[in-house]
Amino acid sequence: MIGHELGGRYQVIERIGGGGMALVYRAHDILLNRNVAIKVLRNQFVHDEEFIRRFRREAQSAASLSHPNVVSIYDVGQEDEIHYIVMEYIEGQNLNEIIKERAPLQVDESVRIASQICDALDHAHQNQIIHRDIKPHNILIGRNGRVKVTDFGIARAVTSTTITQTGSVVGSVHYFSPEHAKGVSTGEKSDLYSLGIVLYQMLTGSLPFLGESPISVALKHLQEEFEEPKLLNPLIPQSVENVILRSMRKNPEERYDSAKEMLQDLETCLLPERRSEAKILFNDEEDEDRTRVIPAIKPIQRSNGNRNHREERMVRDEDDEPVPSSKGKKQWAKPTLWIGLTLLLLLAMASLVWYVKSQLVVPEVSVPYVVGKQIEQAQTELEDLGLEVADPILYDYSPNFEENVVIKQSREKDAKVKKGASLILTVNTAKPLPKMPDVVNKSFDDAVKALMALGVAQDRIDNKPLYDENTDEGLIVKSDPALNTEFDPETVQITLYVSKGEESVLLPDLIGKTESEAKALLEGAKLVLGEVKKESSFSIEEGKVTKTWAFDKGTGTSVPPGTAITIYLSTGYPPEALNYTFNVPVAPAQDGKKSKIRIEFVDARNNGEKQDWGTRTIGKSQVLSVNLVLAPNKDGSVIVTRDGVLLDTYVIPYIDAKNGTVQEPEPPVIATPQPTPTPSAEPTPTIEPTIEPEILPGSGSENDGGNNGAVNQTGFVNNSSINSESTNNGNNKHNNNKHNNKGKDKSKDKNNN
Repeated sequence: MIGHELGGRYQVIERIGGGGMALVYRAHDILLNRNVAIKVLRNQFVHDEEFIRRFRREAQSAASLSHPNVVSIYDVGQEDEIHYIVMEYIEGQNLNEIIKERAPLQVDESVRIASQICDALDHAHQNQIIHRDIKPHNILIGRNGRVKVTDFGIARAVTSTTITQTGSVVGSVHYFSPEHAKGVSTGEKSDLYSLGIVLYQMLTGSLPFLGESPISVALKHLQEEFEEPKLLNPLIPQSVENVILRSMRKNPEERYDSAKEMLQDLETCLLPERRSEAKILFNDEEDEDRTRVIPAIKPIQRSNGNRNHREERMVRDEDDEPVPSSKGKKQWAKPTLWIGLTLLLLLAMASLVWYVKSQLVVPEVSVPYVVGKQIEQAQTELEDLGLEVADPILYDYSPNFEENVVIKQSREKDAKVKKGASLILTVNTAKPLPKMPDVVNKSFDDAVKALMALGVAQDRIDNKPLYDENTDEGLIVKSDPALNTEFDPETVQITLYVSKGEESVLLPDLIGKTESEAKALLEGAKLVLGEVKKESSFSIEEGKVTKTWAFDKGTGTSVPPGTAITIYLSTGYPPEALNYTFNVPVAPAQDGKKSKIRIEFVDARNNGEKQDWGTRTIGKSQVLSVNLVLAPNKDGSVIVTRDGVLLDTYVIPYIDAKNGTVQEPEPPVIATPQPTPTPSAEPTPTIEPTIEPEILPGSGSENDGGNNGAVNQTGFVNNSSINSESTNNGNNKHNNNKHNNKGKDKSKDKNNN
């Protein structure tokens, strides 16, 4: 299962637990980007149609539970022969691990955990769902201390099906209720019995019943009494032990009537006035199921004689001595009967007189003050005085009293009333808790206002950003507590998850990168390399990225993570491109003096922007070669500057370069300086060296006659250009002679200008 993707949505990461019926895995919900727990049925159950049907029905029932102490069910599904339940993932430990590490636990911690379990059971029982397998292994404790009860969905399906089909009992025998061990129908009180054992184990560190086999343990649940928890841990208050003693009664009728009643007892058992209460006692004589010693029954011996004779009987008394019946006793029978009847009549007449007198003269009693007392204590006190509590008892909420405490009585203290009179009592209920309102798709400010209206302080409302593609930025995606969950406004800590919109990353700069470099940059930005297309380019060398699609804005563009980016790789110059070498004649401004020549050019590679060819310092006339790349709609030009002054601009049309009709410029005119008086001794003339032009990277090499061969960036010669343009030095001279006149005229005009 590890690495498998269930339902096309849940990526299984690791196994985190398992039991006799199912295995539990941690998985990642790809759709909602969260961790979940997935319970998968073991293979031996996948072909049992009845079990699968019950499993689905119970899982769906468990999914209907919505309570902060119940693990939420998210999804139920099937893939091939895999049946699974997707549920909330809790980071923390189960209660069994905590008990093993540090039992016995503190009393207040144990009661707090038991109260939350009981609250979850109360919610489940109200929804007609019986857990049937309450044990520490099924109790999860989150990192925040929140208790979560799990395995609601599978417990009933396992128990009912297994008992029906095999006649045996499946479950955790150490936490069985007696009725569960008998194999009879179990109900809400069975869960309370198991919870009592869990509380017993937390406080003592041991189980109430142990045995060499499951059968022996089950028999102890039915027949034996457990060792009282205070004998194992004297620090347990009597009020807490009373909760355990009552919840673990073998007779279900003597346990708590409901989980709500047990929860109320747990919430008040640590109050100072209850810690030293009396030990709860039960009348075991009325327990029909308990083991008893019955004395042997002694037979009555009878002797049969003649019907005409009187029957003589022998009756054994307590000393087993035979006593024969005498004839004289019959003579006293008739007077004794009359005397008894007379006495009985007199007694009846006396009773009648007493009753009439008691009805006519009723004594008065003073009404006690029972406000502030538990309702059970108030009822007992009133009944002892001969007073009654009116039915029904009224219930209301007051913040000044604890739950289940009398807050009002209908008669004042010390008021004189007749015996048998009734008092109307009003009892304090649990604090009415509001439910979490629907704040999804609302702004954070609006949600805060709604919560503050329910009494929640603003400093207990947190704002947590969350990426969510289905919710507009700035609106709430979800809340904790969830919708319709009850909460106490005075203590609750609420987290509102506010959408940051769809998660996005920045597209890296891929222009000029190779395919492998582009792929690495995309993966580093959580993006995917899509299609790889090719196109020609004048500015990007072959094999490197020229542009991206569909996000062609380049670096810094916001892109959803996981987006496939299409790239275009350069194939070099297009086939119609033409490499052309233009020979520029240059000369110093004055003969015998040096001038600084700067050449710039524009061709197909730079989209109309001037590129610097280079600067040369010359002392005599010479020719500098400029390599250009031309295209049908991209002519070239060369700009020559001498000593900072524009000397000339030469335009090289693509069609002329292709046909070999480009006009070669004439050398510029060199100014002759005025002669100066020569000294008597003439110095030896020096020869000025010719300065060769520097070869720039990528600009091509000079040739003597202006080699026009078309060579693209890959080094391959353009065939069409070779056929029409490639010439040697002799051909260049021929072209110069052929167009000499035109060149001279145009050159003169340019020089004059």
